[in-house]
Amino acid sequence: MQTEFVSIEQFFLGCLAHASYLVSSNGIAAVIDPQRDVDIYIDTAREKGMKIEHIIETHLHADFVSGHRELAERTGARIYMGAAAGATFPHVPVKDGDRLEFGNCRFDFLETPGHTVESICAMLTDLTQPSRPRAVFTGDTLFVGDVGRPDLSAEHTPQGLAALLYKSLHGKLLKLPDETEIFPAHGAGSLCGRQMGSERSSTIGKERRFNYALQARTPEEFVHLLTDSLPPRPEYFGRDAEMNRHGASAIAQLPPPAPLKAAAVLRRQSEGAIILDTRPSVQFAVAYVPGSLHIGLSGQYASWAARILGLDKHIILVCEDPDHLSESQLRLARVGIEHVDGYLENGIAGWMEAGLELEYIPGLELDYIPQISPAEFDEVLESEKGKVAILDVREPGEVEAGAIENSIRIPLEQLSARTGELDSDRLIVVHCKGGYRSSIATSILRRAGLRDIADLTGGFDAWQNSRTRVPR
Repeated sequence: MQTEFVSIEQFFLGCLAHASYLVSSNGIAAVIDPQRDVDIYIDTAREKGMKIEHIIETHLHADFVSGHRELAERTGARIYMGAAAGATFPHVPVKDGDRLEFGNCRFDFLETPGHTVESICAMLTDLTQPSRPRAVFTGDTLFVGDVGRPDLSAEHTPQGLAALLYKSLHGKLLKLPDETEIFPAHGAGSLCGRQMGSERSSTIGKERRFNYALQARTPEEFVHLLTDSLPPRPEYFGRDAEMNRHGASAIAQLPPPAPLKAAAVLRRQSEGAIILDTRPSVQFAVAYVPGSLHIGLSGQYASWAARILGLDKHIILVCEDPDHLSESQLRLARVGIEHVDGYLENGIAGWMEAGLELEYIPGLELDYIPQISPAEFDEVLESEKGKVAILDVREPGEVEAGAIENSIRIPLEQLSARTGELDSDRLIVVHCKGGYRSSIATSILRRAGLRDIADLTGGFDAWQNSRTRVPR
């Protein structure tokens, strides 16, 4: 009889920088930290002749809604969570020393508080090679290049959680052999850390040598490293964690958005609904429904929608086609935004057919500048001295690494509340790192009544490259 090794398959959801896993042996599988839409695991298991019998949640995720409850209901699998989670759905509360075995797979659970109080890690041993652990699934305790942010508890201070995290890392994870693989729940771009690497996995040895947070020589140094200049926690994080504590409803239970005529959209907008335009920025820059907010579907769409709008706003979508409409609703549901009431029927064309006015942004030869290249930006700065305001919507850590001189620094998440700090009599040139966030920012500024706005094409990166390029 052929010996079957333990298989690990990673699923990486780029829009949330979220990694989940399917670990299998002898036809039985466990899913670790599932995303909300769980068909991906069910379909994979069916194709490979596996049965999902176990679901492991490393903690109550705050940046996305987990599919653990739906996956358990559809497969009959048991859910394993840290005993401190206080989950209200049927589950197995685990603590140090608890173990799960199936086939040639053995998971040993480690309580690793610090990112959250209930955080656990799952150490995997392949029983065909039982002398050492093969891997550890670290959730948000240890990332590639970083560790989890320590400010997600209402009962503990960030300093208190950071102290717990130091003990979890040095007292448990860093005692594992250097060759032990680590598989975290997030990668670069996640809001749960600050300096995550782009690699999807690592080893204990590599992190011990290169992870900046693990270079701290004392607990006190580690606490200061993690909590000094800690970026603000997004408000929706607490809501998502509570949804995960109780278990979210199935995606299929959310009603599809209804098609709305332009007049109905206008009426809903007057009643407080948000028109969310998901088209590419180049399309939005040409013409858009007055008062709409632009967040392009191509980037971290759902995360920014949750950070700017919260979870309770009623939303009407403007999309390119039915596929983009479905994708828009799905991505919003992944972060807990469920009030997608409808969509503009026939999109921008439907608005025009109804005889309603669109906002048009004129070109360079007129008063407004929709998009401006780095070269044009430098020319405007020279020709319009004192009449230009440069708005940098990047995060403070990005600004510290380099910024345009005399720029106004307002992180995008804070912009809606701080538009009053900007001078409406000056041309406002907005930029981020690469252009995605600045397009969102321009829509926020226009909704606030500011009109003379330019979006710096390619963002700070393009501007910096234009100044360092060697002329031929």
